[in-house]
Amino acid sequence: MTHLFSSGTCPGRVAPAPGRRAFLQQSSFGFGWLAYQGLYANQLAGAATRNAIAAPHHPAKATSIIFCFMDGGPSHVDTFDYKPMLKKHQGQRIGNRAVSRRSQSSPERVWLGSPWEFRQRGQSGLWVSDLFPKLAQVADDLCVVRSMVGELPLHGQSNLLLHTGRSLGQAPSLGSWVSYGLGSANSNLPGYVVLNNDWVPNGGLENFGSSFLPTSHQATMMRAKGVPVDNIAPKDSSTTQRRKLALLVEQDAAFAAGTSDPRTIDGAIANYETAFRMQTEVPAIADITHEPAWVRTLYGLDSKDEHQRYYATQALRARRMVEAGVRFIEITCPSFDGNNSPWDQHGMLKVNHEKNARVTEQSVAALIIDLKQRGLLETTIVLWAGEMGRTPHTPAVSANCGRDHHVNGFTLFMAGGGFKGGTAYGETDEFGNGAVVNPLTVHDIHATLLHQFGLDHTRLTFRHGGRDYRLTDVSGTVVKPVLV
Repeated sequence: MTHLFSSGTCPGRVAPAPGRRAFLQQSSFGFGWLAYQGLYANQLAGAATRNAIAAPHHPAKATSIIFCFMDGGPSHVDTFDYKPMLKKHQGQRIGNRAVSRRSQSSPERVWLGSPWEFRQRGQSGLWVSDLFPKLAQVADDLCVVRSMVGELPLHGQSNLLLHTGRSLGQAPSLGSWVSYGLGSANSNLPGYVVLNNDWVPNGGLENFGSSFLPTSHQATMMRAKGVPVDNIAPKDSSTTQRRKLALLVEQDAAFAAGTSDPRTIDGAIANYETAFRMQTEVPAIADITHEPAWVRTLYGLDSKDEHQRYYATQALRARRMVEAGVRFIEITCPSFDGNNSPWDQHGMLKVNHEKNARVTEQSVAALIIDLKQRGLLETTIVLWAGEMGRTPHTPAVSANCGRDHHVNGFTLFMAGGGFKGGTAYGETDEFGNGAVVNPLTVHDIHATLLHQFGLDHTRLTFRHGGRDYRLTDVSGTVVKPVLV
């Protein structure tokens, strides 16, 4: 699979159209012939070949990632970035020196201390606030980055930056790049799955799209409520399905033979085949009713809060997908108040941050505990991140005040997959207003995550529009100090 790491052929070059069978054998990725052969002859050899694991650039520490996406921007100064100066100076004007174009700020705003107490946790002494009592119990497994810097204090653009490395989108998602670079470890499942909660974050489906990469690497959505995936139950017999799919493959291949770039058609053919095999595997993985009672309790499935139960359901499914060989799993947050950026608390900070924490943090901690006891945390990265932080100041201090958009310095964490647990990297200033020590960008985090998968972010490229594209564009540095 050397094409994964090379420039490939020029998409604009037009070659003479081969015959149908020759085209199926010679198309750019070989998906067509493999799918046709496998479906028509009731063999899965084509799928196994296409989904074989590509050789990494260097030894990998991780084989899977679970991305717990905290959409809306959790407050760094209320979670993992302890700033006692905020409480000491609460109510005082921030002044001109603290104003930034990359946050919602003006000199008249005032500092706001955290309503939650911070404590040093575990043997490492990592600072975690009382907002996260369950995550505090796994502090020694967390690698916290406190010096993230974004580009624009806007949800859509920041979501796209976090997911695709581009504020404007129009680029493949991180999950698509991981799927493209390594293939699937299970030919019956997609390499990239989004465990969604019935809404689309700001930035739209581009957050999860494959863009110019083959469509077989875009995310497959699985919902928390009701039937996990639409049309997953077959209406035809297996024999009838194979005949229908073989006909579709043959028709698509004939159409693709007359195009200048058949890769999109190849991707569609590959998706037919994956969807066919998913009919058996997905319902089994999605069904968590047979999990032991103590596991269900660990994740929070016995909660009286329906939103917590939805999130717990998806978190437990994520662990099951790791066991089944899915490379990249993302879990979105449920929205409990109609806000499609659930952590976006411009007001009612204490009430709604506590609600978000109650909905999500037990299940995230459970993932770390559960993966660790199964021996899977060493090779599975748990990434916890929002697209931005919150301002350490507010227009006026009140019982129902909140924090606004802030990208000058914010926090995320990784656990497992070769990251150093019980550590904090980087610092913001004494008020949490901006990164001052070891500032990092999304490109740096992406480069480091790919590194743990054995992939060199400068060599994982795809030829599109006359140039080689990569996830990290023209920047990004592997952050070696956070790695074991």
